[in-house]
Amino acid sequence: MTTPEQTFPQFDLSKPSLAAELRAFGAIAKRRFRVFVRYPSWILSLVIWPLIFPVAYIFSARALAGPDNSGLAVFMQNTGVTDFVGYIVIGTTVWMWQNIVLWNVGGTLRNEQVLGTLESNWMSPSWRFSLLLGNSVTHLGMALVMLVVAGAEFALFLGVQFQGSVGMTILVTLAAIPSIYGLAFVFASLVIYTKEANAFVFLVRGTVMIFCGITYPITILPHWMQSVAAWLPQTYIIRAFRTATLMGGGFKAISADIYALLGFGVFWLAAGYLAFNWMDRKTRQSGSLANH
Repeated sequence: MTTPEQTFPQFDLSKPSLAAELRAFGAIAKRRFRVFVRYPSWILSLVIWPLIFPVAYIFSARALAGPDNSGLAVFMQNTGVTDFVGYIVIGTTVWMWQNIVLWNVGGTLRNEQVLGTLESNWMSPSWRFSLLLGNSVTHLGMALVMLVVAGAEFALFLGVQFQGSVGMTILVTLAAIPSIYGLAFVFASLVIYTKEANAFVFLVRGTVMIFCGITYPITILPHWMQSVAAWLPQTYIIRAFRTATLMGGGFKAISADIYALLGFGVFWLAAGYLAFNWMDRKTRQSGSLANH
């Protein structure tokens, strides 16, 4: 007695449909969100750190201003801003945003590698870049919540008076997103190839802290440092936020920074995608994807 041969439907796994790609993308984003909410301390950090981090800089500024605040005249002359607390908290918040993105988005593939789940996900027929995009979308939502919470805390506890329009603030935020996350994509690709994240994070965030004027105007820097700052998108993000929120500047006042950020965004997103493809090709050639 012979058993009839069973036939199975044939699927072309080499070309997943758009619906399948969207399901994979959504699954990655959902997984990241569920992991995040499993650890309440992570949620608490989004509330505490934006308020704690700038305090040391604020106290230093108060000390340098002198007992009669006479030093504030020099600050106002160089910045055009009277609220030095608001000036500092905006710079430190942008720095913190970039720092968190580097650790969470830039290190996402490395974390998968250490946990032993990267190789199996890499072998799936879905678009591999979704591994980065899915985590990025979830983190972006968390980052936006952090920015809103930080703004409320600054106004409530530090007395910062935001004078600009909400629309201009949102515009600056949208213009900043491509640069911040594009840089993280490049970072993630380099980390997965070199197997090292800490040194890269320290290098990038140190560069931003020194050159982009998170607590001081870049006009006081030497000319060669100002030239370096002009090539860093965080310089324009910080300046545009300060102009829009502390000085009440409209679109005309921030338009140059917005256009610069759009250009940086295109560059870094393209660089991130190219770096990801380069890393994918290199790790397949060397067989080092699962190496720790």
